[in-house]
Amino acid sequence: MTIERVAIIGLGLIGGSIGLAARAMQPEVATTGWDADSDVRARAAQRGLVGTVCDSVADAVGEADLVILCVPVGAMGYAAEAIAPHLRPGTVVSDVGSSKRSVGEALTKALPGAVVIPAHPVAGTEKSGPDAGFAELFRHRWCILTPGKDAPQDAIEAVSAFWEGLGAKVEIMDADHHDLVLAVTSHIPHLIAYTIVGTASDLEDVTRGEVIKYSAGGFRDFTRIAASNPTMWRDVFLSNRDAVLEVLGRFTEDLSLLQRAIRNGDGDTLFDLFDRTRTIRRSIIDEGQDDARADFGRGDH
Repeated sequence: MTIERVAIIGLGLIGGSIGLAARAMQPEVATTGWDADSDVRARAAQRGLVGTVCDSVADAVGEADLVILCVPVGAMGYAAEAIAPHLRPGTVVSDVGSSKRSVGEALTKALPGAVVIPAHPVAGTEKSGPDAGFAELFRHRWCILTPGKDAPQDAIEAVSAFWEGLGAKVEIMDADHHDLVLAVTSHIPHLIAYTIVGTASDLEDVTRGEVIKYSAGGFRDFTRIAASNPTMWRDVFLSNRDAVLEVLGRFTEDLSLLQRAIRNGDGDTLFDLFDRTRTIRRSIIDEGQDDARADFGRGDH
């Protein structure tokens, strides 16, 4: 299977970045796009996020070999229903949602006759909207595919090749395992960031001005994460609630252990944990998933 025409539904950070990356790295692929917001469509056309910004979802997907739904996970089912009547036989439908079991079920239910290959590019920033996208977003990032057991191999290979053509590294994974892994590496960190920033804002003995004025590097990192799209993350937590609650329970137990260590003056327990987590940080850098340089050093690759 060869992908020659790609339709992108949702022209925000991820959808816009896919379009820009395809234009830069796979110019032979024709791209169309549509967004429910007319202002977003107008801005997407100005920026050239896709080859053609369409006025209707039917026009966007009608000739596509691959349709990528770039909408919040809570809207995936509605988006799939909207495109269903307009798909050609054999069109592959994918997505970019960060929870996979619920999204896969929603797409399969809405598109019983389509080839569904769920995907999650593990990339992003705290920014959103049509001005947020950039072509290098997926370079050296992972894209995880979670195809069902009956998914055609040629479709899996075609979607994999498309993402590799955008600069991503591709991994195939079971949907439930993906959701557990991402609960640890993405979802719980976002939940913690939203919580600690909210707690700091609500402290009665600390003014908001002091929180802003004296924010140290760690707190600033939390505020960057907590600035992420609230609609998207609300949907992520609700759609991946089982895995999130499982990991949150373990995190709460570990936090209670640290609380006891601090109360009891148990420096050895604190040091052992801090030393072990430094090793994880080094491993992430060695894997190429972070870089001390600006924009993770992408501009130097």
